[in-house]
Amino acid sequence: MASKFLFSLLICYCSTAIGQNLTGSELLEKSISFHDPNGQWTTFNTVLNITMKTPNAPDRLSKITLNLPQHFFQVVAKKEGILTEYTINKGKCSIALNGKTELSNEELEANNLSCDRASMYKNYYTYLYGLPMKLKDVGTIIHDKVETKIFKGKTYLRLKVTYDEAVGSDTWYFYFDPKSYAMEVYQFFHDETKNDGEYILLSGIETIGGINMPKVRAWYTNKENNYLGTDSLKK
Repeated sequence: MASKFLFSLLICYCSTAIGQNLTGSELLEKSISFHDPNGQWTTFNTVLNITMKTPNAPDRLSKITLNLPQHFFQVVAKKEGILTEYTINKGKCSIALNGKTELSNEELEANNLSCDRASMYKNYYTYLYGLPMKLKDVGTIIHDKVETKIFKGKTYLRLKVTYDEAVGSDTWYFYFDPKSYAMEVYQFFHDETKNDGEYILLSGIETIGGINMPKVRAWYTNKENNYLGTDSLKK
């Protein structure tokens, strides 16, 4: 029993020492080396298939085409038999509903379709599936201090990230395995003093376009610890 305690204490000490010896930027680079070992994110051009499961709701199946060099984004989603399609090609937006591209204002409003929503999806999927590489974007503030934190019973190296005012106001924390530097949890707060926002548990790896992406993302609220849903990625 004592030997197990000493072993656990040693592991914790070593992890703490590793965290203290790394700056935030150094930790980020190590994680990028794990997730994008050949530096392929900037030339990413492939398709992501994502199934979203949420409590008491039908699944949402999305096929996402992301071509970063050509500034092309498209998401084709199917839910409850309705097919929606958003495309942004070099900044130009187009929308389709069940294959129909000529849509009236009434049809757009009734189905909550807009180019603002298309941009939201583009930013959402590019950011989340581009992590941790997207933390190199202009306007991202990587805090120097790396902390050793236990989250859901596991010890992680935690990186704090904030953003320039023009980019965003949320505070993010990223949790990395202290050995592989794989990103396994991230968490954001709108106002950290209120413990609002959400945390996302990552599991599995799917290698797509040379990027080692988390395969499953499970979303929970910070304050209530309520389960919100799961995104599952496949080739």
